Amino acid sequence: MPKITQEQINQTLTSKLGKNANKLALPRISKVVINVGIGKIKTNPALFEKIAQSLASLSGQKPAPRVAKKAIAGFKIRQGEKVGLVTTLRGKRMRDFMIKLANIVLPRTRDFRGLEMKGFDKNANYTLGIPEHLVFPEISPEKAEELFGFSVSIVTTAKNPKEGQALLEAWGLPFSKE
Repeated sequence: MPKITQEQINQTLTSKLGKNANKLALPRISKVVINVGIGKIKTNPALFEKIAQSLASLSGQKPAPRVAKKAIAGFKIRQGEKVGLVTTLRGKRMRDFMIKLANIVLPRTRDFRGLEMKGFDKNANYTLGIPEHLVFPEISPEKAEELFGFSVSIVTTAKNPKEGQALLEAWGLPFSKE
């Protein structure tokens, strides 16, 4: 994997955004949050553990289970029941995950034509969905019992989606040309 340094990202952002030489004024990624909803497979605790192990191997740290805050009869969810897994990446693990996401995972995703701008919220945080966890090189397709998708939320310090897009492009994430 190519090694991206913070200095290279700062130089790219300075040229794209026209900011002054103050590197603290440039946007940066503060954290990456990976969420998996377990939905239909919540009745099988062994499968829950396998999904937790898969998420731990692709993120580099153990995920935390999320429980339902209140019961919802229409979805057959009880209060206190495990409904998902989440892991928050910061520092070196976050940088490694972002490099892997840009250079290995997104090009291996089926029918990938670039990221869309509609993934940005008003605070310039970007959320994307990955439909299958098998696109990660750590996951062996032969050993995977259950396919699952997850969402990746990239939390930035950018002021608007334009700055957020410039930041993610500096990290190497490709955006569609629509």
